[in-house]
Amino acid sequence: MRLEWLEDILAVAQTGSFSEAAERRHLTQSAFSRRIQNIEEQVGAELFDRSRKPVHLHDHVEAQRDQIAHVARLLRQLQADLRRGGRMAENKLILTSQHSLTTSLTPSIIREIGTRRRDIFIRLRSANLTDCFAQLLSRQAAILIVYRLPGQQHPILETYVESITLGSDRFIPVIAPDTPAARGAADALTDLPYVAYPADVFFGDVFERQILPKFRDPNSLAPKAETALTLASLEMAQMGVGVAWVPESLARPAILAGRLADLSDRLPHCALEVTGVRLVDDPTPVEAAVWEQLSAFRV
Repeated sequence: MRLEWLEDILAVAQTGSFSEAAERRHLTQSAFSRRIQNIEEQVGAELFDRSRKPVHLHDHVEAQRDQIAHVARLLRQLQADLRRGGRMAENKLILTSQHSLTTSLTPSIIREIGTRRRDIFIRLRSANLTDCFAQLLSRQAAILIVYRLPGQQHPILETYVESITLGSDRFIPVIAPDTPAARGAADALTDLPYVAYPADVFFGDVFERQILPKFRDPNSLAPKAETALTLASLEMAQMGVGVAWVPESLARPAILAGRLADLSDRLPHCALEVTGVRLVDDPTPVEAAVWEQLSAFRV
Protein backbone atom coordinates (compact mmCIF):
# COMPACT_ATOMS: atom_id res chain seq x y z
CA MET A 1 0.00 0.00 0.00
CA ARG A 2 1.52 3.30 -1.12
CA LEU A 3 1.45 6.44 0.98
CA GLU A 4 -0.19 8.37 -1.87
CA TRP A 5 -3.00 5.80 -1.99
CA LEU A 6 -3.71 6.20 1.70
CA GLU A 7 -3.72 9.97 1.30
CA ASP A 8 -6.12 9.68 -1.66
CA ILE A 9 -8.54 7.57 0.39
CA LEU A 10 -8.39 10.02 3.29
CA ALA A 11 -8.89 13.01 0.98
CA VAL A 12 -12.18 11.54 -0.32
CA ALA A 13 -13.28 10.59 3.19
CA GLN A 14 -12.59 14.11 4.47
CA THR A 15 -14.19 16.02 1.59
CA GLY A 16 -16.99 13.64 0.65
CA SER A 17 -16.35 14.49 -2.99
CA PHE A 18 -14.10 13.03 -5.68
CA SER A 19 -13.77 16.42 -7.38
CA GLU A 20 -12.78 18.26 -4.17
CA ALA A 21 -10.41 15.44 -3.25
CA ALA A 22 -8.81 15.64 -6.72
CA GLU A 23 -8.28 19.37 -6.25
CA ARG A 24 -6.74 18.81 -2.83
CA ARG A 25 -4.42 16.17 -4.30
CA HIS A 26 -3.46 18.50 -7.18
CA LEU A 27 -4.81 16.15 -9.87
CA THR A 28 -7.42 16.45 -12.58
CA GLN A 29 -10.70 14.76 -11.72
CA SER A 30 -10.25 12.15 -14.46
CA ALA A 31 -6.69 11.31 -13.31
CA PHE A 32 -7.85 11.08 -9.71
CA SER A 33 -10.79 8.84 -10.62
CA ARG A 34 -8.45 6.47 -12.48
CA ARG A 35 -6.17 6.36 -9.47
CA ILE A 36 -9.06 5.55 -7.10
CA GLN A 37 -10.16 2.79 -9.46
CA ASN A 38 -6.60 1.42 -9.52
CA ILE A 39 -6.45 1.47 -5.72
CA GLU A 40 -9.68 -0.51 -5.46
CA GLU A 41 -8.42 -3.01 -8.04
CA GLN A 42 -5.17 -3.50 -6.12
CA VAL A 43 -6.99 -3.85 -2.79
CA GLY A 44 -9.60 -6.15 -4.34
CA ALA A 45 -12.56 -4.37 -2.78
CA GLU A 46 -14.77 -1.36 -3.37
CA LEU A 47 -13.85 1.31 -0.83
CA PHE A 48 -16.46 4.00 -1.42
CA ASP A 49 -20.25 4.03 -1.36
CA ARG A 50 -20.88 6.08 -4.51
CA SER A 51 -24.66 5.84 -4.15
CA ARG A 52 -24.62 8.38 -1.33
CA LYS A 53 -23.98 12.12 -1.48
CA PRO A 54 -21.60 13.14 -0.10
CA VAL A 55 -19.47 10.11 -0.89
CA HIS A 56 -18.80 7.89 2.12
CA LEU A 57 -16.40 5.12 2.88
CA HIS A 58 -18.05 1.74 3.11
CA ASP A 59 -18.70 0.79 6.72
CA HIS A 60 -15.93 -1.82 6.84
CA VAL A 61 -13.45 0.78 5.49
CA GLU A 62 -14.74 3.52 7.79
CA ALA A 63 -13.99 1.19 10.70
CA GLN A 64 -10.33 1.24 9.59
CA ARG A 65 -10.16 5.01 8.96
CA ASP A 66 -8.14 5.82 12.08
CA GLN A 67 -5.74 2.99 11.25
CA ILE A 68 -5.35 4.30 7.68
CA ALA A 69 -4.57 7.78 9.00
CA HIS A 70 -2.10 6.34 11.53
CA VAL A 71 -0.25 4.30 8.88
CA ALA A 72 -0.12 7.36 6.60
CA ARG A 73 1.47 9.40 9.39
CA LEU A 74 4.03 6.66 10.03
CA LEU A 75 4.95 6.46 6.35
CA ARG A 76 5.32 10.24 6.07
CA GLN A 77 7.57 10.24 9.13
CA LEU A 78 9.59 7.35 7.73
CA GLN A 79 10.13 9.20 4.45
CA ALA A 80 11.24 12.32 6.33
CA ASP A 81 13.60 10.33 8.54
CA LEU A 82 15.15 8.55 5.55
CA ARG A 83 15.71 11.83 3.72
CA ARG A 84 17.15 13.41 6.83
CA GLY A 85 19.31 10.37 7.41
CA GLY A 86 20.80 10.67 3.94
CA ARG A 87 21.68 14.30 4.46
CA MET A 88 22.98 13.47 7.94
CA ALA A 89 25.34 10.82 6.56
CA GLU A 90 26.79 13.32 4.09
CA ASN A 91 27.11 16.14 6.65
CA LYS A 92 28.10 14.14 9.75
CA LEU A 93 31.26 15.02 11.65
CA ILE A 94 32.74 13.25 14.67
CA LEU A 95 34.17 15.66 17.22
CA THR A 96 36.03 14.40 20.28
CA SER A 97 36.40 16.60 23.33
CA GLN A 98 38.35 16.34 26.56
CA HIS A 99 36.04 15.22 29.38
CA SER A 100 36.06 18.51 31.28
CA LEU A 101 35.33 20.49 28.10
CA THR A 102 32.52 18.13 27.10
CA THR A 103 30.53 19.26 30.12
CA SER A 104 31.47 22.95 30.00
CA LEU A 105 32.50 24.74 26.81
CA THR A 106 32.09 22.22 23.98
CA PRO A 107 28.25 22.28 23.98
CA SER A 108 28.28 26.04 23.34
CA ILE A 109 30.71 25.49 20.46
CA ILE A 110 28.39 22.89 18.92
CA ARG A 111 25.41 25.19 19.42
CA GLU A 112 27.21 27.99 17.56
CA ILE A 113 28.10 25.69 14.67
CA GLY A 114 24.50 24.49 14.50
CA THR A 115 23.20 28.05 14.47
CA ARG A 116 25.30 28.90 11.44
CA ARG A 117 25.06 25.55 9.64
CA ARG A 118 21.79 23.75 10.40
CA ASP A 119 22.58 21.00 7.88
CA ILE A 120 25.59 19.73 9.85
CA PHE A 121 25.19 16.83 12.30
CA ILE A 122 27.89 16.50 14.97
CA ARG A 123 28.51 13.32 16.90
CA LEU A 124 30.28 14.25 20.13
CA ARG A 125 32.63 11.86 21.88
CA SER A 126 34.38 12.41 25.19
CA ALA A 127 37.82 11.12 26.17
CA ASN A 128 40.97 11.93 28.09
CA LEU A 129 43.66 13.88 26.24
CA THR A 130 45.67 10.83 25.16
CA ASP A 131 42.60 9.05 23.79
CA CYS A 132 41.49 12.23 22.03
CA PHE A 133 44.67 12.25 19.97
CA ALA A 134 44.51 8.49 19.45
CA GLN A 135 41.05 8.92 17.92
CA LEU A 136 42.30 11.73 15.70
CA LEU A 137 45.29 9.77 14.42
CA SER A 138 43.15 6.68 13.76
CA ARG A 139 40.58 8.91 12.01
CA GLN A 140 37.86 7.98 14.45
CA ALA A 141 37.47 11.72 15.00
CA ALA A 142 37.82 14.59 12.54
CA ILE A 143 38.33 17.44 15.00
CA LEU A 144 39.35 17.69 18.67
CA ILE A 145 38.46 20.28 21.29
CA VAL A 146 41.18 20.06 23.94
CA TYR A 147 43.19 22.10 26.45
CA ARG A 148 46.84 23.00 26.33
CA LEU A 149 49.10 25.22 28.39
CA PRO A 150 49.90 28.62 26.81
CA GLY A 151 53.16 28.45 24.91
CA GLN A 152 53.16 24.65 24.90
CA GLN A 153 52.63 22.33 21.94
CA HIS A 154 50.20 19.47 21.67
CA PRO A 155 51.66 15.95 22.13
CA ILE A 156 51.69 15.39 18.34
CA LEU A 157 54.21 16.86 15.91
CA GLU A 158 53.02 19.99 14.13
CA THR A 159 53.80 18.31 10.82
CA TYR A 160 50.81 16.01 11.47
CA VAL A 161 48.26 18.38 13.02
CA GLU A 162 47.21 22.00 12.94
CA SER A 163 45.50 23.82 15.77
CA ILE A 164 43.61 27.02 16.47
CA THR A 165 43.02 28.79 19.77
CA LEU A 166 39.31 29.02 20.54
CA GLY A 167 39.62 30.84 23.83
CA SER A 168 41.08 30.82 27.30
CA ASP A 169 40.26 29.28 30.66
CA ARG A 170 41.93 29.02 34.07
CA PHE A 171 42.93 26.07 36.26
CA ILE A 172 41.72 27.25 39.66
CA PRO A 173 41.47 25.91 43.23
CA VAL A 174 37.94 25.52 44.64
CA ILE A 175 36.35 24.04 47.74
CA ALA A 176 33.07 24.14 49.62
CA PRO A 177 32.58 27.60 51.21
CA ASP A 178 31.92 26.26 54.72
CA THR A 179 35.38 24.65 55.12
CA PRO A 180 38.41 26.05 57.02
CA ALA A 181 40.36 26.38 53.74
CA ALA A 182 37.60 28.54 52.24
CA ARG A 183 37.41 30.70 55.38
CA GLY A 184 41.15 31.26 55.27
CA ALA A 185 41.96 29.59 58.58
CA ALA A 186 45.72 29.65 59.14
CA ASP A 187 45.99 25.99 60.14
CA ALA A 188 44.09 24.91 57.01
CA LEU A 189 46.79 26.32 54.75
CA THR A 190 49.63 24.62 56.62
CA ASP A 191 48.16 21.17 56.09
CA LEU A 192 45.99 21.85 53.05
CA PRO A 193 43.70 18.96 52.08
CA TYR A 194 43.38 18.56 48.33
CA VAL A 195 42.12 16.21 45.63
CA ALA A 196 44.99 14.95 43.49
CA TYR A 197 45.16 13.79 39.88
CA PRO A 198 47.24 10.85 38.65
CA ALA A 199 50.54 12.04 37.20
CA ASP A 200 49.85 10.43 33.82
CA VAL A 201 46.72 12.48 33.00
CA PHE A 202 46.71 16.00 31.58
CA PHE A 203 45.63 17.83 34.73
CA GLY A 204 48.00 15.75 36.82
CA ASP A 205 50.83 16.98 34.62
CA VAL A 206 49.53 20.58 34.79
CA PHE A 207 49.38 20.38 38.58
CA GLU A 208 52.93 19.01 38.84
CA ARG A 209 54.42 21.57 36.44
CA GLN A 210 52.36 24.71 37.06
CA ILE A 211 50.77 24.53 40.51
CA LEU A 212 53.00 22.57 42.87
CA PRO A 213 56.20 24.64 42.20
CA LYS A 214 54.34 27.80 43.27
CA PHE A 215 53.96 26.53 46.84
CA ARG A 216 56.80 27.56 49.12
CA ASP A 217 56.52 24.24 50.90
CA PRO A 218 54.94 21.46 48.80
CA ASN A 219 54.86 19.34 51.95
CA SER A 220 52.12 21.62 53.27
CA LEU A 221 49.73 19.85 50.88
CA ALA A 222 47.86 16.80 52.18
CA PRO A 223 46.23 14.68 49.45
CA LYS A 224 42.90 13.24 50.60
CA ALA A 225 41.78 11.53 47.39
CA GLU A 226 42.87 10.99 43.81
CA THR A 227 40.83 10.83 40.60
CA ALA A 228 41.44 11.26 36.89
CA LEU A 229 37.95 12.74 36.38
CA THR A 230 37.54 16.47 36.82
CA LEU A 231 33.81 16.05 37.46
CA ALA A 232 34.57 13.73 40.37
CA SER A 233 37.19 16.16 41.66
CA LEU A 234 34.64 18.98 41.43
CA GLU A 235 32.06 16.94 43.34
CA MET A 236 34.53 16.09 46.10
CA ALA A 237 35.41 19.77 46.43
CA GLN A 238 31.70 20.60 46.90
CA MET A 239 31.52 17.94 49.61
CA GLY A 240 34.50 19.49 51.39
CA VAL A 241 36.87 16.55 50.89
CA GLY A 242 39.63 18.93 49.85
CA VAL A 243 40.65 21.70 47.49
CA ALA A 244 40.28 20.69 43.85
CA TRP A 245 42.02 22.35 40.95
CA VAL A 246 39.60 22.37 38.01
CA PRO A 247 38.90 24.48 34.93
CA GLU A 248 37.10 27.67 35.89
CA SER A 249 34.50 27.14 33.14
CA LEU A 250 33.54 23.83 34.76
CA ALA A 251 33.34 25.26 38.29
CA ARG A 252 31.64 28.56 37.40
CA PRO A 253 28.00 27.43 37.83
CA ALA A 254 28.73 26.05 41.32
CA ILE A 255 30.71 29.18 42.26
CA LEU A 256 27.88 31.46 41.17
CA ALA A 257 25.38 29.29 43.04
CA GLY A 258 27.45 29.55 46.23
CA ARG A 259 28.28 25.84 46.37
CA LEU A 260 32.00 26.43 45.80
CA ALA A 261 34.49 29.09 46.81
CA ASP A 262 37.16 30.24 44.35
CA LEU A 263 40.52 30.29 46.17
CA SER A 264 42.60 31.63 43.28
CA ASP A 265 43.15 34.90 45.18
CA ARG A 266 45.30 33.05 47.71
CA LEU A 267 46.35 29.75 46.13
CA PRO A 268 48.27 29.07 42.88
CA HIS A 269 46.38 28.85 39.59
CA CYS A 270 47.35 28.92 35.93
CA ALA A 271 46.03 29.81 32.50
CA LEU A 272 44.72 27.29 29.97
CA GLU A 273 44.05 27.55 26.26
CA VAL A 274 41.04 25.93 24.60
CA THR A 275 42.07 24.68 21.17
CA GLY A 276 40.67 22.99 18.10
CA VAL A 277 42.90 20.39 16.47
CA ARG A 278 42.72 18.50 13.16
CA LEU A 279 45.04 16.48 10.97
CA VAL A 280 47.02 18.23 8.26
CA ASP A 281 45.24 16.53 5.40
CA ASP A 282 42.62 17.06 2.72
CA PRO A 283 39.45 17.64 4.74
CA THR A 284 35.98 16.65 3.61
CA PRO A 285 33.62 19.54 2.79
CA VAL A 286 31.85 19.22 6.14
CA GLU A 287 35.18 19.13 8.02
CA ALA A 288 36.32 22.25 6.18
CA ALA A 289 33.03 24.00 6.96
CA VAL A 290 33.22 23.20 10.69
CA TRP A 291 36.88 24.22 10.85
CA GLU A 292 35.99 27.54 9.23
CA GLN A 293 33.31 28.06 11.89
CA LEU A 294 35.79 27.22 14.66
CA SER A 295 38.34 29.66 13.24
CA ALA A 296 35.88 32.49 13.82
CA PHE A 297 34.68 31.25 17.22
CA ARG A 298 35.88 32.48 20.60
CA VAL A 299 34.78 31.03 23.94
